[in-house]
Amino acid sequence: MITYIIRRLLMMPLILLGVTFLIFGMLQIMGPVERSALYVRDVPKSENQINAIIKRYGLDDPVHLQYWHWMVGRTDPETGETVGGVLRGDLGFSRTGREPVTDMLKRRFPATLELALWAMIPIIGGGVWMGMKAALNHNKPVDQASRVFATLGWSIPTFVFALMMLLIFYARLDWFQPGRLSTQFALEVGRPGFTIYTNMMTIDALLNLRFDIFVDALQHMVMPVITLAVVQWALLLRVTRSSMLEEMRQDYVRTARSKGLRERTVVNRHIRRNALIPVVTIAGATLAGLMNGVLVTEVIFNYPGLGQMAANAALQLDVLTMLGFALFNGVLFVGAYLVIDVLYVVIDPRIRLS
Repeated sequence: MITYIIRRLLMMPLILLGVTFLIFGMLQIMGPVERSALYVRDVPKSENQINAIIKRYGLDDPVHLQYWHWMVGRTDPETGETVGGVLRGDLGFSRTGREPVTDMLKRRFPATLELALWAMIPIIGGGVWMGMKAALNHNKPVDQASRVFATLGWSIPTFVFALMMLLIFYARLDWFQPGRLSTQFALEVGRPGFTIYTNMMTIDALLNLRFDIFVDALQHMVMPVITLAVVQWALLLRVTRSSMLEEMRQDYVRTARSKGLRERTVVNRHIRRNALIPVVTIAGATLAGLMNGVLVTEVIFNYPGLGQMAANAALQLDVLTMLGFALFNGVLFVGAYLVIDVLYVVIDPRIRLS
């Protein structure tokens, strides 16, 4: 198992290298003059300022040198200072946030991660459980109902479902509100008496023993969490159901039943374990795939995470912020698939031998 994991870890840098090639290639679409405005706080106004920035960052160097400098940084020939460098955490300056892109990613990511983690509870718990129930009650009312719900959840566009949630639960019933916290609690969080540990409001509220803020944060996440979860939940339900039905038709299941094993034993020891392999693929990729859903969800519900940041950057043509978001997404996907590969080995030891 250790050798298998090491092989997967050694592949990660190569995959990430390909991601950086794509991001760098997008930057090269623009000329040195256009790119000179991306690396500084204030847009250069004179030709001398533009030339100084081009020289400082080596924007007119050969392409292979530009890529190297973009990755590891470049030493300014005049000041001796190292500037730029993705590996140094320098992704440029955000026009929309008026701060370095890296700082904005760090500040916004906890809110999106919190949203995604809460969404994973109904996605994995509800999707897998209902998929198994549907398969074990094949062609019965439970199975028919689950297929109807899965089809509806899969077919309704995310933005339409989000607007329906706002119309019903906010505008009509006034049960939940958009945003992250109520105004009163948002002010309290910013005061010295409240300590920020993770920048995830539900966790920080519990650590500060502020259960009123915890409840308020949960209420604000109900609509975006349901919106994020519904499509992925429907997909996981369908995959789990199909995988269970396929395993139930295998010869080893008939053999186990013919030996007199109880149905619960057959399901728990044989069918469920083997059926989880394709489910793990979907479930593991779901967390990374939620990053695509947050773009729409966070904008509609005014939730201050990475999705809202990327949408604002796209509307204002903030190139470096969009590319920073894309690079961050690439790293997240690679990490998610590494976890999936490890889970494969845990579920099915035959994989490590192949």
